Formats: sequence, C-alpha cells, structure tokens
Amino acid sequence: MHLIGCANQLPPGGGPLDTVPPEIRVVYPANGTINYREKYFELEFSEYVDKRSLKDAIFISPRLEGDLELDWSGHSVQVNFPEELKKDITYNITIGTDLLDYNNKNRMAESFTFSFSTGSKIDNGSIEGNVYSNLSEGKSGSSSGVMIFAYKVTGDTIDPVKQKADYVSQVGAEGNYKLSGLAFQTYRVFAVQDEYRDFLFQPDQDLIGVPNGEVTLDEKDTLFSGLNFSLAKIDTVSPRLFSSVMTDKHHLLITLSEELDSLSLNAENFLIVDSTANKEIPILFAFKGRAKEKELFLALKDSVPLADQCYLTAKNIQDKAKNKTTFDVVSLTVSDRVDTAAPLLINTFPPERSESVDFLNAEITFGFDNEFDVEGLKSKILLLDTSGNKLGFTIKKIDDASFVVKALQKLKSLESYSVAFNLKNIVDAAGNSVDSSYQFKFKTLNGLNFTGFSGRVENLDSSKNALLVLQSKSEKNRTYNFLLNKKGEFAFTRVEPGKYNLYCFYDTNNDGKHSPGFPFPFQPSEEIKYYKEEINLPPRWEVTDFKWDFAVSH
Repeated sequence: MHLIGCANQLPPGGGPLDTVPPEIRVVYPANGTINYREKYFELEFSEYVDKRSLKDAIFISPRLEGDLELDWSGHSVQVNFPEELKKDITYNITIGTDLLDYNNKNRMAESFTFSFSTGSKIDNGSIEGNVYSNLSEGKSGSSSGVMIFAYKVTGDTIDPVKQKADYVSQVGAEGNYKLSGLAFQTYRVFAVQDEYRDFLFQPDQDLIGVPNGEVTLDEKDTLFSGLNFSLAKIDTVSPRLFSSVMTDKHHLLITLSEELDSLSLNAENFLIVDSTANKEIPILFAFKGRAKEKELFLALKDSVPLADQCYLTAKNIQDKAKNKTTFDVVSLTVSDRVDTAAPLLINTFPPERSESVDFLNAEITFGFDNEFDVEGLKSKILLLDTSGNKLGFTIKKIDDASFVVKALQKLKSLESYSVAFNLKNIVDAAGNSVDSSYQFKFKTLNGLNFTGFSGRVENLDSSKNALLVLQSKSEKNRTYNFLLNKKGEFAFTRVEPGKYNLYCFYDTNNDGKHSPGFPFPFQPSEEIKYYKEEINLPPRWEVTDFKWDFAVSH
C-alpha cells in the first residue's frame, strides 16, 4: 500500500476555529510488519500538518545517523531513511506530541508508535505509565511533551547527561506514555523535560524523572504497566559568590549563583578581609529582607576603609539541594554612605487582622527589611487576649530580620488576640530604630469549619511505609501527611476546606518526603503515584469511605 499521490498541499480556507488535534490515519508499513525491505515509511494525517514540526517529532529507535528526507503530498508524507536499515532488527517509529496541525498549531494529543522488523521476528515488549509535573508544589502543571528515554542495561554506566537513549517516546496530553516494540531484556527509563531537544539530560535547564527501579521484559511479561515519574530539578552544582556591594557603611548586598538553604543564612558563614590593612572584619547579621531570590543582605558594625582593597569570603554555604561550598571569595565594593533608615516591618503571615489563625497551633510570622537582635526581642514581646491577659509563647528565629511567634497554649475559637511590641526595641547595626508601639491583631478561625478526609488505599505493599499526602492547590505550604497502616486506612482530621491534590509514595528512607532519586550514579526514586482527580473538601463536611487502588496506573 502506498499513500503518496500527486496532489499539492494546500490548507483549507475559512470556517470555524480549529481546536481538533491532528491524528495519524494510516501508516506504511503496517504495525507489526516483518521482513521489511523498503528504504522509507509513509504517514497519512487527518488534516494538513506543520511540516517543520513533523521533522522535529519523528523519533526512530534504534537511532539512525543522518537527516531524514520528507516528500509531501497533501495530507501524506513519505519519510526516507538516511542509511540502510540493519538486518534482523525491530525498528520503532514514534511520532511525538510536538507535531502541530497547519491551521491552528494544535498539538497531537498522544504520541503514535508503530513497529516493523527487517527480520522474520518482531520485538513486542512494552512499558507504560504516567509522568507527573509540579503536583508536589501544589500545581497541576502539564507534563505533555516530556521525553521518555529508555536505555538497555548492559552495565552500570548509563548516564543520560552523556548517552542518548536506545528507545524514545513522548508524553501525551493526559500525562501518559508508552514505549513499545522493545526487545526482551532489562531497561532503565527516565522522563526528561528536554528543553533543547538534544536527547540528553542537561541538569542546568531540564527537569528529570528518575525511575524507582529497572524493568525486565521477557516472553512471560511482555508489558510493564505503572512505571510512573515525578519530575524534579536535579541540582548538582554548589553555590558560588557572584558579587558583593556595600549599600551603605553597615550593609552588604551579595549576589549568588543560586538561592541558599536556610541553614546558610548565618552571619558566621561570612567574613570581610581587608587585604590592605591585613585584618578581618566580622559580619554580625545575615538576612533576606527585601533581597531577591539569589541575593542576601549582610550587616556589620565596624566601618570598612574606603581606600582599602577588601574581599568577602564565604565558608560552608549550601543550596537547597544541600550542595556545599566550603570556601569562596569575591571582591567587595566599599561604601561610606551613612545609614539612617530604621528597620521597617514589610510582611506578616497571615496578613494583619486575619480571621483564619488556627487556635490549636497559632503561629504569626514577622519579616523586617533590616537586621536586629532577634534573640533579645523575646522579653519585649507580648501575646495578649482581649482582656489584656498575657499568654505564653515562644520565638523561632528565621534569620536576623524575621521570626515566628508561636502560642504555647490552645487559644479559643473565634476569639480576638494580638501580638504587641515597641519598635524602639528593633535596632539595626547602625543604631536606627522607631520609637512607636506596634500591635498585630488577629482572630482565630471557626473550629466548626474544619473538614475531614478518610478512606483506604488498596493493594499496597504492606512491608513498606506508605505515606499519603494531601497537598493544597492554592497554598503550597499547606500539606497534610498520613502514614498508612497495614490495611491502607487513613483519616485526615482538622483539614482546612479547599481543593487538594493527593499522592502516595513508599517512604523507604523514613524522612517524610518523596526522594526523587539520582540519574548517575543511579539511585532509584521512591515509588510514587498521584490521584489524577481533584479532591474537593467543603467546610463542615467530611469526605468518608474514599477508595483508591494503588495498583491501578493513574
């Protein structure tokens, strides 16, 4: 059967807006063909497609060296191979979801794969599953277009940064994928958001999903279903100092290659070295304030001579992925500008006059734009009820310009409270402060508005610790964890109403969070599955008898 005719490719004119994705209607050779001898394959589409997008959407496994040659005729195309096909080999042709139609650039909904063999037998192994994107961040980002790279396991040297995969597929609009036409052997599969489409994992810009193990296909098990991936940023680079500039005689703004971990927001990690005077000048405060993501403010009391050559050193700083820099140094731009600005309160969480503070675990976060002695502030703060009674609390320091006030006792529901202190006690390194009182007023929420969520996750491996996570879609930091019992039963209580994502994973290292694994040297991820439907929990109404089959791919 041949599809190519003599018609010219002309798009239809006029008509309603095209929202229908293109489809592949016919292929040549037919899927499963053996003893194939031709030097091309043919495709017929449901509509006119963007020619350039097709060239970028064709994936052939095993790979062929050279460029494909495309001969078009209407809705059909003949794709000519750049080299002779090898004997007795199964070839897989995948048309990925990067294929666009001509009229409105609609993407193909799912990748399309067909196989043929140049020998008398054809490989028929398959691996399928889902790729999840950003759900653990409270977002339902699409994973459509993510690449699936499958490698034959012949040793422990598979590195997706350096090696191109033996088999390639692409994730569809619903987040699902399928690799087919696979030989019977063991595979290691990765999901890669391949931004450059170079078929390699580039850690600087690509997200990656690492499998929870390898897959072995044989004559008895030709299909492996449920190899799921959760995309994550794999950071292997330690943070570096880019610049340090004094904004006045007491403050430095430093710029780094990436955001630091909260443990590195410590003045002891930094030091000024005056090479002209051969002396060291200590840093007393470190804080975020109004700094951007990759910036940090430092503060000192001693002045730095304007004419001297000075440097800022950093020791044992680490990023959020725990990559550590033991030592770094950068030139310091010195200033003798006088600092006259007193610390200013720039944010609170929740906002002032909030009526949603949890009476059982009342916490208020305060953030200032300048440094001060956070530890010395505790004796100067009051937590009061409406009658002026003093209540017990603790202070948790975040950095040298922000802290959390936490009530030590259960507060009353639907009652008003306040946190009070005098701003004259908020004194920066230059001695600036404001002599005025401040009162943060808030109200506790209605305990009757809480909801609940209970049920059972079925077909779990009872020998593993299965952790069920309820993740708010509107507030990234609002999560509820439940360690499932042997029967898979759970009961979330005191849940704030709202819309949630639900996922479950085997917490093999017992750290309470999903471990994404590492591509090379290979460290498997913790097996994870997401419940694809949104969980809606209305106020004052518990959702019960929920059932989820963990063995079913979602």
